[in-house]
Parts: sequence; structure tokens; C-alpha cells
Amino acid sequence: MNILLWHVHGSWTTAFVQGKHRYLVPVTADRGPYGLGRARTYPWPDTAVEVTPAELADEDVDLVVLQRPEEEELAARWLRRRPGRDLPAVYVEHNTPKGDVPNSRHPAADRDDLLIAHVTHFNDLFWDAGRTRTTVVEHGIVPPAATWTGELDRLGVVVNEPVRRGRVTGTDLLPRFAALAPLDVYGMGVAGLPAHLGLTDRITPYDDPPQARMHAELARRRLYLHPCRWTSLGLSLIEAMAMGMPVVALAVTEAPLAVPPDAGILSSRVGDLVDATRWLLDEPEQARRLGERARAAARARYGLDRFLADWDRLLEEELCASR
Repeated sequence: MNILLWHVHGSWTTAFVQGKHRYLVPVTADRGPYGLGRARTYPWPDTAVEVTPAELADEDVDLVVLQRPEEEELAARWLRRRPGRDLPAVYVEHNTPKGDVPNSRHPAADRDDLLIAHVTHFNDLFWDAGRTRTTVVEHGIVPPAATWTGELDRLGVVVNEPVRRGRVTGTDLLPRFAALAPLDVYGMGVAGLPAHLGLTDRITPYDDPPQARMHAELARRRLYLHPCRWTSLGLSLIEAMAMGMPVVALAVTEAPLAVPPDAGILSSRVGDLVDATRWLLDEPEQARRLGERARAAARARYGLDRFLADWDRLLEEELCASR
């Protein structure tokens, strides 16, 4: 199957393109948000092929994966065919709703020509899709090569744009944890974080490192901290668990489903998480045991083979239905 999709979310797309299909990834001269092309910091197979907008009109596309509302118009213009009408389309919703939650209307609501595939059950519950069909294909990850050692009494955090996003990513909570141990923060747009919080001596930023290097560095930290208030389900949380890292996270959105009670410390009381962090710093053997359970839980629920099989079934059903 030839599948058109944009490079939007690096970790999700890295898992998706590991399948048996040919993946057409738009690329533009500026490599902007609608033409980013192949990933440069993630391992992608050769079956993920860069195509320019001009080339797409001549491509034999079987199905379109939409991830943002504006992609539908782009696809229609570039392919000269309308997703959902002239060829099958699936809208993958990665994000929690914004605005008037829980009454947020999905941009693809009340459609009879496409399917919304949510990445979490929480998103499916909270988005109002009207009469549009919905389903859930839970995340899957490419297993990280790194294995947790935890020899450094430091905390690892992975987050994108924590200064701009603020309370969404729990940026305001970080000083409480930085008081216990130094924080190493990885992701896009993290360079200004220490100065923003006035913690240049307690927070070290690592701006957009290659994924393999980030995993190797994270694995040396004592635990993974996930302070996000309102995100769908950070794949970095699952990746940390799969490496055997003990995790401390806010019990919000999909996290309580992703992290079983014996595989991590979750709470909506920040004080509980601060106490748990102190405990894991003081008790490295307990941290190791918690991490082992986290690894087993992540690999059982978010394995790559299950993820790709679920997507193959869904894509084939949509393609057959359209015919």
C-alpha cells in the first residue's frame, strides 16, 4: 500500500513507518511544518520516501493519513484528489482537546467520508466527533537500545517547548523537583528553560538531541519525571519505561492506563510525587525493581508488532470499504 502522511510527531511516525508499506512523506525546499521530509534524529527505513508536492500528482496513492485539519486541503491540491471522497483517508488525532473541554468539537466531526483514529482512549472519550466514526489504535514504540542503569542521582525529563507551553507541560512544577536533585531536560525549545525558571544551577537543557543519544543519556538518570498536565500520552514516558526506568508522573489523561499501579508512581497530589522522587533517590534498589516492572508493562502493552498489526487491520478495512 502507498500511504501519504506528513512528518508531524517524530516518535509516532517512527513507529508507523516500520510497517510493510511504502510511506510517502512530503518534503519542501524550506523543510517547513508541511514539508519536513524524513526524520534526521530518528531511525527510519528506506520505505519512507520523500516526495515533493509536484511529484505527488503522479504518485499512485492508496490512502491518506491526515493529522492536522489543513492537511486535507493540501492533499486535495497536491494529489488532485479529495481525501475521503476520491481516495480513503484516516484522520489520526494525537492530541487532547483544547478550549471548551469536555465539549470540544473535533475538526473532523460529523463526517461520513473518513475515520478518526485516536491514539488514546482518553482522547476518544473527550473529543466530540459527532457522527464521524472513531476508533483507537494505542501507541507502539520502537524498543530503545539503551537500558537503564540509574547511576546518576539526577532526574530526566523529556518535553517540547516548556517555556511557551507552561502549565500544559507542568513547567511550573519543576522547581519542586529540582530542589531534590538536578534536572536534565531534553527536547525541542528547552534551551531557555533554566533562565526562565531562575534555576541555571539546577536544570541542564539538551536541545533536540538525536533520539538514540537522548535514550542513552536518560538511562543513566535515576528516574524519569513526567509532570505534564494536559498532553495525550508522551511517548517519551513509554520509552523510559521500556528502558527499565522508574517513572514518576501526574495521574492525568492516559497516564493511569499506561502505567499500572505497580509499575510507576502516579498521583494528582504533587506532594506525593515529590516524596516518591525523594524515596527513589534514596533507595536505588527500589528504583531498580520499579523500573523492571515498568519495562514489562510497557513492552506488553506498547509493543511495535501489536501496533503495526492493529494499523494494518485498520488500513486494510478502510481501503476495502472504499472500494
